[in-house]
Amino acid sequence: MATTEQPLPAVASNETKLSQQYDTPLGLAHTTMNALKDRIKLHYDLASDYYFNLWGEHIHHGYYPTPEAKATETKEVAQVNLIKLLLETAKLPATATQSPLKVLDVGCGIGGTSRYLASELGATVTGITISTKQVEMARRLTKTAAAKQQDQSTASDVSKDNSTNDSSEFIPLGSNNGKVQFLELDAEKMGEHFAAQSASFDVVWISEALSHFPNKPLFFANAQKVLKQGGKLVIADWFKSESVKVGDADIKAIEDGMLLPPLCTDGEYVGMARENGLEVLGGGEPKDISEDVKQTWDITWSLIQNPSLWAFAFSQGRDGIAFLQAFRAMRRGYANGSFRYSVMAFQK
Repeated sequence: MATTEQPLPAVASNETKLSQQYDTPLGLAHTTMNALKDRIKLHYDLASDYYFNLWGEHIHHGYYPTPEAKATETKEVAQVNLIKLLLETAKLPATATQSPLKVLDVGCGIGGTSRYLASELGATVTGITISTKQVEMARRLTKTAAAKQQDQSTASDVSKDNSTNDSSEFIPLGSNNGKVQFLELDAEKMGEHFAAQSASFDVVWISEALSHFPNKPLFFANAQKVLKQGGKLVIADWFKSESVKVGDADIKAIEDGMLLPPLCTDGEYVGMARENGLEVLGGGEPKDISEDVKQTWDITWSLIQNPSLWAFAFSQGRDGIAFLQAFRAMRRGYANGSFRYSVMAFQK
């Protein structure tokens, strides 16, 4: 259906006209699910450096829970706020404990959340991503963080470890005995990959990645398989509204530009979790925080008006341009209520 354009917050006055100049037809169908996964991998292999320059180490929304936060907090603080909200939602400790959590960070990106959980909670974290480039960046950034945090002798050990470039090794991080490793792995194969460690994780954490997965019921089945009894699944993701109609122009633009299969509602995630033996933690419902995260895209839309970024996107063909064009659709979707953001937690 045609959507009514809503007034949006103003962006920087020096906004270029590149976003209009390179407008492209959106809503193109993905050919096959395997082809979609190949496009996702290629996208992140090519664009992760730009993501890092744009968003920093945490490639996810920022959470601005109060008017004061919306007015004063940086995007970096807001991104950590989202991690803290997920910990609270899942009733997980916010600091180190005597029994370190074993965490599987699915779709870990360049490892920002993995590093936070290892450093602040003393957790043992395995981050997985489909992107070769992201594994390389995550490991390099973790080694840099470890070197800064440790004393000189430990920093020397970290430097020596860097020469192996083996992403299967855990890297000690922080003063709480945390550690983290990064693996290149298709998340749909995580149940099979971790079969020898069946039911070994305390937490499966997935932030803004599940919406990319073609087979979402398989993810919930795999999460149930790798979680210990009593273990928790923590999710933050993008959704379409329950009321959105088939063919909504903004939703189609987001799906196309962000390389997503058809978006779900947050209620559909709850149904898939329950079908796989996972219950909403505390008997509650997903928490819709759309109003407290949408500022992320106002900030981002201003940031992406860099001509070099549009030139890079243009060099990547229609996928690159459609990706940046989706930012505008997200802002419209948040404004008119068709695009939503929720956090939720489940327990085995």
